[in-house]
Amino acid sequence: MNDSSDSNNKKLSGVFKVSVIIVAIIVILGAINPTQFGAVSGAISNWVSNHFGWYYMIITSGMLFFCIFLIFSPIGKLKLGKPHHKPEFSTRSWLTMLFSAGMGIGVVFYSTSEPISHVIAPAVADAGSDEAILESIRATIFHWGAHAWGMYGAVALALAYFQFRKGESGLLSKTLRPILGDRVDGPIGTFIDVLTVFATVVGVAVSLGLGTTQVNGGLNYLFDVPINITVQGIIIIVVTFLFLGSAWSGLSKGIKYLSNLNMFLALILLLAVLFLGPTMVILNMIPTATGEYINTFISKTLDAAPLNSNQNEWLQTWTIYYWAWWLSWSPFVGIFIARVSKGRTVREFVLALLTVPTAIGIIWFTVFGVTGIEMAEQVPSIIDFGPETQLYAIFNEMPLSIPLSILAIILVSSFFITSADSATFVLGMQTAYGSLRPSAFIKIVWGIALSSIAFILLLSGGETGLEALQSAAIIAALPFSFVIIMMMYSFYKDANKERKHLGLTITPNKHRLKEYLDEEEKKYQEQKDAGVDERDL
Repeated sequence: MNDSSDSNNKKLSGVFKVSVIIVAIIVILGAINPTQFGAVSGAISNWVSNHFGWYYMIITSGMLFFCIFLIFSPIGKLKLGKPHHKPEFSTRSWLTMLFSAGMGIGVVFYSTSEPISHVIAPAVADAGSDEAILESIRATIFHWGAHAWGMYGAVALALAYFQFRKGESGLLSKTLRPILGDRVDGPIGTFIDVLTVFATVVGVAVSLGLGTTQVNGGLNYLFDVPINITVQGIIIIVVTFLFLGSAWSGLSKGIKYLSNLNMFLALILLLAVLFLGPTMVILNMIPTATGEYINTFISKTLDAAPLNSNQNEWLQTWTIYYWAWWLSWSPFVGIFIARVSKGRTVREFVLALLTVPTAIGIIWFTVFGVTGIEMAEQVPSIIDFGPETQLYAIFNEMPLSIPLSILAIILVSSFFITSADSATFVLGMQTAYGSLRPSAFIKIVWGIALSSIAFILLLSGGETGLEALQSAAIIAALPFSFVIIMMMYSFYKDANKERKHLGLTITPNKHRLKEYLDEEEKKYQEQKDAGVDERDL
């Protein structure tokens, strides 16, 4: 299928127009009456969490186990692309882009604040006890581990499979063709794509808002720069110019370089905290927390605490919120990692997605979590700091505090740029008929829109605005979860049919697979000799 960005991008899609109108309405409502906006959206999100918490637990578990099943299924042998397609990015760059786009600012923002919160108010253990400390690290790893990546993987697999193997455009609606037929080309498809854009916008805007507040918090802690909307506006303007420059340079250049930079800076910060903090406690906690995470994986995955009101309330505040949060992020991250995973096999993709980022998360949150908890015990006033400044307060109690804080600010800014850069590409693709090469105009429009939304929400109520947007993300996650269920079924239905056609089984199928590859290679060469653009093969 021809990915004709040149022709399609000249004509704005209906998805683009409808999405822009919806986003504009939401921003205007939030700006006119932020208090009422936050109250209404908060009430709706609380209702969703209270009544559909059990559903979020089940759907999250289902997506993760579906991905694990594919590792051992013959479907895992299928390539996310044509047989002649090779991976576009090196394995190292691919893995760094997966992690940078999938987590980004959040791993810095919550690196110490979440573990400390769990020690102060644990789900089951006594506050401040050794059991609470171990539980706090395990719970943080649990929230940022394999479950999030299972959700991203479920979306990304369907997208990459249908786009690169079946020749569909990069729209989520097109992944449902095996079950909805040509109706995906009509109003139903438009509705699904608009919902995708909405979930992406609200998810990314929250991340950008968090990043802005943390950069402002760091500047305040280090240089007494005031924390106000003027400073935050300047931060957003500066970062906007930077990520629009990255977006203009193209995916393979801008995001690739930024992702590699992110991992390099994160590694330096991680090693610095490891060796300047309570090193031996951290090193002993890493295998212990890993074992606790694995040992309680199934029970915690399916535990909705129906008979324990305190634990149930904790789950509503943390776990169920995170599951809804990751669901709302899944279209953005799923579309992006699908784009950069062309040429990988299903098995390779799932194994890398579930293991590498989870392993990094275990090390990261153990290092920062243990350090934060130890420092908070020594200096109790650290607990009083907000999450945007708490990390800098912890660094203040360590050697090389100024360099560590400056490095953290640079890392948050770099993650900010990468997330916004990735989002402009995803939104551009979704509103340009699924083009893999959305025009610079469309990407710039969405880049400015994302920054404007983040700024207006900060202007309209500070934390209230951000909480309102987080509530909107939780609300958007509910209808979008049904789309994900259909995507998984559609992918399995078509991929299993493909698997049967190739005669793939759990055991090796070298002869049958070789015949198929030879046949596809012959078709590829014939099309290439006929003058077909290699990007469209």
